[in-house]
Amino acid sequence: MTADEISRRRFIEGSAVGAAAATLTQALEASAAPDTGDLLFRTAPIPVVRVGFVGCGLQGTEHIKNLLAIAGVELRAVCDIAPEKVARAQKLATDAGQREPKAFTNGPRDFERLCAEEDLDLIFTATPWEWHVPVMLAAMKNGKHAATEVPAAQTVEDCWKLVETAEKQKKHCVMMENCCYDRPEMMVLHMVRKGLFGEAMHAEIGYQHDLRAIKFETKDEGLWRRAHATRLNANLYPTHGLGPAAQAMGVNRGDQFDYLVAMTGNSRGLQDFQREHLSEDDPRRRERYVLGDVHTSLIRTRLGKTIYMVHDTNLPRPYARYNVFQGSKGIYMGFPPRFYFDGQEPSHRYQPIADFAAQWEHPLWKADRVVNAKHGHGGMDFLEDLRLIECLQQGDPLDFDVYDAAAWSCMVELTAKSVASRSRAINVPDFTRGRWKSRPPLGIIGA
Repeated sequence: MTADEISRRRFIEGSAVGAAAATLTQALEASAAPDTGDLLFRTAPIPVVRVGFVGCGLQGTEHIKNLLAIAGVELRAVCDIAPEKVARAQKLATDAGQREPKAFTNGPRDFERLCAEEDLDLIFTATPWEWHVPVMLAAMKNGKHAATEVPAAQTVEDCWKLVETAEKQKKHCVMMENCCYDRPEMMVLHMVRKGLFGEAMHAEIGYQHDLRAIKFETKDEGLWRRAHATRLNANLYPTHGLGPAAQAMGVNRGDQFDYLVAMTGNSRGLQDFQREHLSEDDPRRRERYVLGDVHTSLIRTRLGKTIYMVHDTNLPRPYARYNVFQGSKGIYMGFPPRFYFDGQEPSHRYQPIADFAAQWEHPLWKADRVVNAKHGHGGMDFLEDLRLIECLQQGDPLDFDVYDAAAWSCMVELTAKSVASRSRAINVPDFTRGRWKSRPPLGIIGA
């Protein structure tokens, strides 16, 4: 898409309506969004959020459990191509004291009937990646807010579809990036906003997770995730690291991604797994993979910040989300989480996160219900679901929006283009159409 094409797209502002209706917990009050006028999209408060859920697999079930544990949520409808997964979600709802949600199990596009026929406020999808955009578009076109698991989209064109539909329909369209809510990332965000890091300079991020066994399962993600490695050589899963880094750097709110370059090496890991673990007559032995095992990218922002990004899911390694945030006055290094600041004693030595928690813990992570959450990656999944619901209930802007979903997700196609052109620099579209210059930080940033 050219700059001229982008500039011709008409921006439709969302209107600010309503005021807060209910009281947040003490931790949420500490992180409440400031008055942002009409620069951030908000809708009228929804005291009881009626939810339709599409995709009731492993991660979808965790979200359903979280939603059923949040006051003011009604699970009204559930959809999946597997009837047994829908039945499991229905039982979770009735066990939680709610009426049985309506089932939608008539094939892969039955979500369209759900969106069209049911009286709902929010459609939440945790389907395989290729279905995220169709579900969210159907939700918004039928007057519902939309939330999705990551990534929101895989092409620039689909990112624009989400942006333009959200603007036209005046509906929230949010990508639920749980790593933005993990405890270390939120502590870094808190410290950045309080000035401890000085000027944001550089981030090193990544998703490094040996997924070979999961990709070759004959159930769950093994039914669809491996297929993406047969058709695209790109960073397929950029948002876990990019989301927190973009928030800390003020991307879409004072800064903007400018361009990137990407490079990948050989593809060996999935081929070796085929040969070593599958029988000769297994049809999966005939698959051919184009996804490079280690994919690296460099991103530069309009204001000169830099981001190094890596994707590595096909080789043997312990799980890690490579995570470094460098400011002019200090640095955070993840896995294990630790800090160093200019003038710190002892010098040239990291200090553990525990040394900073008492003073700089993010307010949202002081809530017992978050710390003791039973479902989803140690509490961050519960917190992201809680924030979504309470922002809708309050009529507040969400912690991130459709422009963030587009900016973070478009990296899938852009990295593929750079790799295919011998690491040529690729411009990143400005989905805000210049409004990044004046959009204020969201509440979760300004805690």
